[in-house]
Amino acid sequence: MLHLVTNGLPFRHAGYTVRTQKLAEAQLAAGLDPHVVTRIGFPVTQGVLDARPSQRVNGIPQHRLLPLRLPYGQAALLARNAELAARLVERLRPAVLHAASDHGNGRVALALRETYGLPVVYEVRGFLEETWLTQAPGRSRDDETYRTRRALETTCMREADLVLTLGEAMKAEIVDRGVPEERVLIAPNAVDDDFLAPLPDGAPVRARLGIAPDEFVVGTVSSLTPLEGIGTLLHAGEELIRRGVPLRLLIVGDGPERPALERLAARLGLADGVVLFTGRVPHDQVRQFHAVLDVFAVPRTDERVCHLVTPLKPVEAMASGVSVAASDLTALRELVEPEVNGRLIKPESPYSWADEIEILLYSRKRRTEWGAAARATVARDRTWKRVAATTREAYRALGSLDAKP
Repeated sequence: MLHLVTNGLPFRHAGYTVRTQKLAEAQLAAGLDPHVVTRIGFPVTQGVLDARPSQRVNGIPQHRLLPLRLPYGQAALLARNAELAARLVERLRPAVLHAASDHGNGRVALALRETYGLPVVYEVRGFLEETWLTQAPGRSRDDETYRTRRALETTCMREADLVLTLGEAMKAEIVDRGVPEERVLIAPNAVDDDFLAPLPDGAPVRARLGIAPDEFVVGTVSSLTPLEGIGTLLHAGEELIRRGVPLRLLIVGDGPERPALERLAARLGLADGVVLFTGRVPHDQVRQFHAVLDVFAVPRTDERVCHLVTPLKPVEAMASGVSVAASDLTALRELVEPEVNGRLIKPESPYSWADEIEILLYSRKRRTEWGAAARATVARDRTWKRVAATTREAYRALGSLDAKP
């Protein structure tokens, strides 16, 4: 199967690229033969000038579409993307085209279907027109850009032979757009079995970061964008420090919001080691930072897209057995069962976050119990092995695989 994606490891590290890689690795382990092809120009367009047309990333063939010149204009770019991808299809002879959002990948896959008759799976990982709206002050859903993006995404969903998505809220949105419910399957964000193992000793990382043994640590692993609501966590941290709680905030990750967050931390008086910004860390080191945390925070904002899309990072924290505090949003309710495996808190309310985190920090037994329940939830429902099995059955239902496993 040929996965058509926007970008990929090792040149871009985010939840999107991790999902692509881990799903492909799990499919390989399940006896499938996944290949990944990234959008035309990637990663040269990201400044990687010595990129090769193909490479293997942990056993997964990754193909790059790298013409000498990129055509001007979106239509010409997608046409050239489809032309170069067609050469790859002729060489690899895949059984199915598995395109992950956004619509550019879906439209290329649908164009290839017209030529080669291959079934198309469209994997909806987000609603990017909703994300765009949060980044465009003063714009509304009546804006032409919003309506055009939504229409293109909806067309890909409706025309695909099958749609995969991450959770129930996302499935409901897709069905509302006119896709028959039986053509929408859930393939949730998940983890490797390695994430379910006991955490390593957190003492070495705490010592390296200068965190005292008697200090609490609340933090997150995330791309630093406005939607993640890290500012709410910083304000809550300021309030907890004011109350005398021995607290450190650990922010693991990078992104466009980081400079603004660092300035906010300085204004709040948290810059002198109270807030630790580590920057991006390799995925295989994430659990070392989980081991430092007393509470994993997911303070996402109260935007429509956050109600719809279920993120990957809290799933990884839950698998590690870390107690999770998350914004009370529809998508996060699919992960966190209040008072069972975590706590839901009013979004964008620093005082609510401070109150609830303070209770959690001084309730070690509760944190331990919730962490264990969270790990059990992920082990039951959210492993990449299980998701790979879901995709395998989906391909088989499309007639792309033999009946035998």
